[in-house]
Amino acid sequence: MFRLPIVKFFSRILNRITITVVLVALQVAWLLWAFFSLTTGRVWVNACLQLLSLLMMLYLVRKDENSAYKIGWIALMGVLPLLGGALYLSFGNKRPAKQLRSKLQAVDEAHRADLVQQPDQVAGLDASGLGMSRYLARYGRYPAWKNTAARYFACGEAMYPQLLRDLERAEHTIFVEYFIVHTGKMWDGVEAILRRKAAQGVDVRLIYDDFGSLLGLPTDFVVRMERAHIRCIPFNPVVPVLSLVMNHRDHRKIVVIDGRIAYTGGVNLADEYINAEQRFGYWKDAALRIEGDAAWNFTVMFLNFWNAFRPSETDYSAFRPQHSAHPVQDGIVQPYADSPLDEEPVAETVYLNLLARAEQYVYIYTPYLAVGEEMLDALKNAAKRGVDVRLVLPGIPDKKLVFRLSRSYYLPLLQAGVRIYEYTPGFLHAKCWVSDDRAAVVGSINMDYRSLFLHFECGVLLQHNSQVAALRDDVRATLPQCREIHISDCRTSIPGTLLDSVLRLLSPLM
Repeated sequence: MFRLPIVKFFSRILNRITITVVLVALQVAWLLWAFFSLTTGRVWVNACLQLLSLLMMLYLVRKDENSAYKIGWIALMGVLPLLGGALYLSFGNKRPAKQLRSKLQAVDEAHRADLVQQPDQVAGLDASGLGMSRYLARYGRYPAWKNTAARYFACGEAMYPQLLRDLERAEHTIFVEYFIVHTGKMWDGVEAILRRKAAQGVDVRLIYDDFGSLLGLPTDFVVRMERAHIRCIPFNPVVPVLSLVMNHRDHRKIVVIDGRIAYTGGVNLADEYINAEQRFGYWKDAALRIEGDAAWNFTVMFLNFWNAFRPSETDYSAFRPQHSAHPVQDGIVQPYADSPLDEEPVAETVYLNLLARAEQYVYIYTPYLAVGEEMLDALKNAAKRGVDVRLVLPGIPDKKLVFRLSRSYYLPLLQAGVRIYEYTPGFLHAKCWVSDDRAAVVGSINMDYRSLFLHFECGVLLQHNSQVAALRDDVRATLPQCREIHISDCRTSIPGTLLDSVLRLLSPLM
């Protein structure tokens, strides 16, 4: 009689994430016990550990590293002189583990020739626009393209029907890469088409982040996909072992169809993203569809990830469609990726460049705000020189502590003239920038430390494209639904101020 409720209860608590948390907690407890056992009463051990912390501090001072990250670790070593240095050696290096790094870098290097910038594709850009495009082509290694149509979607439920129509028309390949895949209405609609297309002989491949999808998929998901001839890779599988490798997640959102159509943005494959499920009020997101030559960047982006972990081909030419016989004249489209593999902060640099070149306005959608001094100063300096800088953030948070951290940045920004809005109908998950009616970015990249430095991300830079105005108009239509924040709203108690300071200090380590 009571068997079914009991089974349901244990199935809910004995899931992968619960087991992982318990095992990691046990490891932490064991390591702390070992540490205190080793250091208690042993002066020479304590001296060595303190010396290690001092050396790590000096190393960080000299290292070309994000200043907020360095300050966070130095502060931790100051508070925990015995443990801080050892913690940094174990978890402080942001770059992925050697095995992960070598796999991905080898494939990226092998296909650098597939992403050579063609000079005729950037003709017509002014000096500042050309400089930004050259930066992405040289350091991000993703070229700019003409002959590409773009369409901006102001919410997930507007994008979803078009995505299904495009998937139905696929003839050769469907590549899907997402941070979150969760069973429900949205995924069921996509999965049904993927299964049907795979049965018809279309090459269907799926990459999903194992951590992001930890609670959303059944344990036999990969087996089910493979049986349906949908080849599948769970990226960086969650293993209940203390490791910095778990820090590096695939946060991208990508669909590529027949090498000609691609999607990206903030929308994952879960029901809240199309408001089929209510979480934190109305879920405001954004997506971008491109069709034409620029989709090639996403094709290579996906195939490089795929072939790093499941080698299938060394020649990508079969996946490259012919150039359009009827060129599209709609500005420049430049999809790009960012990765923790290198020391180049591509995503942050693109954002900083948009602020630096802005003359009239910069409008920003971001669900989180946890940035270093460089970004904070760039936002303030743009506002101080007369640029209309507006930040739109959620009114209903998904993570209350992170929401408080975001609000801790409000006062200095407001004092510099930045205008800040909170989206009152619910949670804003879009990651978009638009500036001066000439440039915009739509992608997966949050304004926080994890997106800018630890995750694999992607975005699309639009220059002199019609969808720059579409994004601008969406922001202006959204502002009346928001509550504008004023300096008087930022008052807090002394304990609140101390908590905000601690959160700001430790945010790069989170």
